[in-house]
Amino acid sequence: MSPSKTVVIATNNAHKVSEIQSALDFPGWTFATLAEAGVVSDPVEDADSFEGNARIKAQAARAAAEAALGRAVAVLADDSGLAVDALGGAPGVYSSRYAGEDGNDAANNAKLLRELAGTAPEERTARFVCTLVFIDEDGTETVARGTVEGRIGEVERGSEGFGYDPLFLPDEFGGERTLAEVSQVQKNGISHRGNALRVLKNALESQE
Repeated sequence: MSPSKTVVIATNNAHKVSEIQSALDFPGWTFATLAEAGVVSDPVEDADSFEGNARIKAQAARAAAEAALGRAVAVLADDSGLAVDALGGAPGVYSSRYAGEDGNDAANNAKLLRELAGTAPEERTARFVCTLVFIDEDGTETVARGTVEGRIGEVERGSEGFGYDPLFLPDEFGGERTLAEVSQVQKNGISHRGNALRVLKNALESQE
């Protein structure tokens, strides 16, 4: 593994980059958002899987970074969402726009509750999924997936989260508290992205 590496993250979300940097704490590695690297990349994410969309973002960021910087760089992209068993895995890759292209968290949550109306608690099982695609300078691709299992509640609870957090009751908390009812530190400890990052770190270490 290269002792010194700059990894361009296919996002401009500083919080996400901070989480990634904390998890992939390899000596000599530095991380930058697209904007920090001077890269513009906003591809159409039209794949039918989280891995497919993550790969689209990673490949687009890699091409844009090489054009902007004049050299190949390592890139990392992720795609994530909610998969509900009773709905055949929906909303899945459409999680952020479940209620339509102009949908928001409130509309998405309202639609999810409507779709699950009358579904028994034990049949409301679901999971958050995150897939990471890392492409190294030499083009080597590494894919990692992480999940957090739980079920969908019948009412929104909590104010600490976003998205589907107020409806998601993770198994790790005994199904008693939603992700919006716990601290960010507690959420990070079980998060699907955190779990995916741990898988990715182990995979990269095994390539040494």
